[in-house]
Amino acid sequence: MSKQSTNNLKAVNVTKGKRLEKSVAPSYEGREGLVYARVSSKRQEMEGSGLQSQETRCMNDLQAIGVPYKKSFLDSYTGGGDFMERPAMQDLLAYIDANPHKRFLVVFDDLKRFARDVQFHLKLRQVFRGLDVELRCLNYRFDETDEGQFIETILAAGAELERKQNRRQVIQKMKARLEAGYWPFGSKKGYTLEKDRLHGKIAIPNKEGLEILRPALEAFASGNIVRKMDLCDHLIEKGFWRKQKVGRYVSKLTEILKDPFYCGDIEYLSWEVNRRSGQHKGIIARETFDLIQKRIRREDSGVRVRLDISPDFPLRGLLSCSSCKKHLTAAWSKGRKAKYAYYFCQDRSCPLYRKSAKKVDVEKGFDDILQRSRLHPQVEKVISAVFDQVWKQEIGNLEHHQSTAEQKIKTLKENVRELTGLAAKTKNEQVRGAYEDQIEEIAGELKEIKESSLQGIDFTIPYRTALNKAVGLLRNPRVTWKKSGVEEKHQLFYFIFDQKLEYSAVSGYRTAEIPRAARVFEEFVESNSDDVETGGIEPPCRNFSAEPSTSVC
Repeated sequence: MSKQSTNNLKAVNVTKGKRLEKSVAPSYEGREGLVYARVSSKRQEMEGSGLQSQETRCMNDLQAIGVPYKKSFLDSYTGGGDFMERPAMQDLLAYIDANPHKRFLVVFDDLKRFARDVQFHLKLRQVFRGLDVELRCLNYRFDETDEGQFIETILAAGAELERKQNRRQVIQKMKARLEAGYWPFGSKKGYTLEKDRLHGKIAIPNKEGLEILRPALEAFASGNIVRKMDLCDHLIEKGFWRKQKVGRYVSKLTEILKDPFYCGDIEYLSWEVNRRSGQHKGIIARETFDLIQKRIRREDSGVRVRLDISPDFPLRGLLSCSSCKKHLTAAWSKGRKAKYAYYFCQDRSCPLYRKSAKKVDVEKGFDDILQRSRLHPQVEKVISAVFDQVWKQEIGNLEHHQSTAEQKIKTLKENVRELTGLAAKTKNEQVRGAYEDQIEEIAGELKEIKESSLQGIDFTIPYRTALNKAVGLLRNPRVTWKKSGVEEKHQLFYFIFDQKLEYSAVSGYRTAEIPRAARVFEEFVESNSDDVETGGIEPPCRNFSAEPSTSVC
C-alpha cells in the first residue's frame, strides 16, 4: 500500500472516530446539576482537596457544559462502606427522590470521591440508574460498554485497595506512637493536645483537669465522695460537664475512673498495647489510681451472685480459704450409713487442700458473727435520713428520664412518618428498602423505650420495702438473714461485709469483721454528732471542697 493510501486511510479512521465520539457523547439537555463532594479527614478539608475546592471545580464544569447548577451536597465521611451511611449521600438521594418530575446530573471531582469500596460502588451506580440520574466525573469518563464497565470496576478495586493500605499504615504509625508512650488519638477530658519540638503532639493537663478533676478523683479514691452519682453531681456543679443531668455522665465517668491515662500511663488493648509509662504527665498519682480500681472492683463484686448456689450450702461462694485466699466450695460426702456436708478448699497447691470443715460448724460460726453485729440506736435515724435524701434524688432523676423518653418517643414517631412518606414516593426498590430498614430500626427503638417506661409504677412501695429491709438487716442481721432465701442471702452478704470472709478448716473464721454499712454510719455519727440536726441531715459529700483541709463528708 502506498504512503498516500495509508495517510488517506488514517484520515478516514480519525474522521470516523470523531463522528463516533460525537455520536456517543452524553446529552445533558433538560437536566439540572447537583454537586457531590467528599473528604475523609480534616487535613483534606483544609488543603487543596477540601470540600470547597471540589465544589468550585464541579460548579465550573457545570457552567462549561451548560447545565444549570441547583444544589451541593458536602460530606466528610471517612473510608469506604455502605453509601447509605454517608449523611450527604443520603440527603442527595432523598432530594432526587423528592423531585421525581425533574432530571438530574450529579457531578463529582474524582472516582475515589464516589465510593472506595467495589461492592458499594456498583450498588450506588445501580441506584442512580434506577433514578434516571446521569453521573459525571471530572477525572474519569463513564463508559457503559462492557470494556468500560470492566475498567471502572478495576479502578474502584484500586481505590478500595488504596483505602485499606492507607488504613493499615495509619494504624501501624499510631500503634508505634502508643508503644512509645504517646496518645495518638484526640485529646481526653482534662487534657489539651499541644505541639512540642521534641515529642510532637503531646497531652498537657489543662486547668479543669488540675483544678476540678484531680481533687474530685482523689476524694473518690479516699472515700470522701462515696457514689459515682455523687461524683458526677460534683463535677457538674464545678463546671467540668455542662448542660446535662447526672445520669448521662455515669458511663463517661466510669471510663475516666478505669483509664490509666489519668495517672500518666498508656494502654490500648484493642491493638495489643499493654499498660506502660506514658510521655505525658498524669493528673493523679498511680497510688490514687490503684485505690480507685480497688473501690470499683469492690462495687462490682457486690453484684455477683453464683449460678450454682444451693439452699444446702448458703455460704458457698461467700467464703475464701485463709491460706490460699481462693474461694471455698462445698459438697455432700457419702459415708457408710449417711451423707455428710462439708466446706473445703479445692486448690491442690494449698496446704489446706481437701481439708474439710463440717457444714454445721461453718454455718454456726457465721451465725455467731451475725449475732454479735448490732446496730447502734443513733445510727438508725441517720440511715432513714440518708435514705430519704437519696431516694428523693433518684426519683428526680427517674422523672427527668421519663420526660426525656416521652420527648424522644415524639421525635421518633415524627421520623417514622417522614420516612414512610419518602418510602411511598420513591420509585427505586433499593432506596425504598433502605428507608424501610430505618423505619424498622426506629420501631425497635420505640419498643425498647416503651418497655422501659416508668409510667404507672408506685415508687413508694419498693422504697419502703428497701428501707425496712436495710434497717432491719442492720438492726438485727441474724434475723433478716434467716428469713431470706438463698439468692437474697448472697445479695445481702455484700451489704453486710466488705468482701468474702476468710475461713480456716483448722482454726475457723480468721477475722470476724464489723459489718460494712453499720461501720460507715457509726463513723459518720461519731465524727459529726454535733452537726446533726433533729430535722434532717445533708446528703453525703454535698459540701465537698477542692481543698482537702475543708472537705466535709
